[in-house]
Amino acid sequence: MSLVSGLTGFKTLTRREILRFLRRPRNTFVPPFVTNVLYFAVFGVILGDRVGVVRADGQAIPYILYILPGLVVLGAISNAFENSSFSIFHGRWNEYIEEALTSPMSYSRMVAAYIVSGATRGLLVGALIAVIGAFFTPVGVARPLYLVAFALVVTLLFSSFGVVGGLWAEDWDNLTMMNQFIVRPLVFFGGIFYSITELPSPYQELSLLNPMVYMVNGVRYGFLGVAEVDPTLSLVVLAALTGVVVAVDVALFQRGYGLTD
Repeated sequence: MSLVSGLTGFKTLTRREILRFLRRPRNTFVPPFVTNVLYFAVFGVILGDRVGVVRADGQAIPYILYILPGLVVLGAISNAFENSSFSIFHGRWNEYIEEALTSPMSYSRMVAAYIVSGATRGLLVGALIAVIGAFFTPVGVARPLYLVAFALVVTLLFSSFGVVGGLWAEDWDNLTMMNQFIVRPLVFFGGIFYSITELPSPYQELSLLNPMVYMVNGVRYGFLGVAEVDPTLSLVVLAALTGVVVAVDVALFQRGYGLTD
C-alpha cells in the first residue's frame, strides 16, 4: 500500500468520524453546555462566594477561577473517551466497522483516525467550557504552551482509552459504566473542586496515585500559572502513557480483539 493511499484512508475515516459528531450538535455540545452552566452557577457563584479563595502555589485564587481548569479537563476527557468508544462499539454493533477493516488502510492509521477524531471532540468541548467560564469570571492563559500540550495529551490519552473500551464493551451498559463509574469519579477526586495540599495525611498522599491529579494540575498550570506538582514531569509521564495505550490499541486491532467473533 502506498503512502498516499494510506493517508487518504486515514483522512477519510477521520473526516467521517468528526462529521458524525458535528452533525449532531444537540448530542455533542448542548449537554456539556447545560451541565457546565450549572457547575459554574452552583459551585462557582453560589458556593464560590462562601469559599472565597483557594491558596495554591503561594497565590490566592478566586474559587470559581480555580475550578475552571478542572471542569475543562472533565468535559474534554469524557467526550474524547465517549467519542472513540462509541465509534468503535457502534461500528461493531452495526457491523459497518468491517468496511474499514477490509480497506487497504493499515491498523495503525485506522486506530489513529479513531483517536484523532475523539481527541478533536474533546478539544472542542474543552474550549466550549472555557468560553462558558469566561462569562462567569475573567479567564487568562498564563502558560499557553503548557496548556496546549496538556490539552492535546489528555484528550489523546482518553481517546486511546476509549478505543480499548469500545473493543471490550459487550453492550451499551458497559460503555455507560466505564464513563460514569470509572472516568468521572477519578476526575472528581482529582482536585477539580479542592486543592490536594489542603487534604490531611494520608488522603493527600493517596491522591497522588490518581492520574487525574496530574492532568487537572497541568491544565490549571496552563491557565493560572500555579502548580501543586511538577507540570513538566507530569507532561512527560502522561505523554509516555499515551504512547503505551496507543500501542496497545494497535496491537488489539492486529489481533482482532473484539472485532471478530
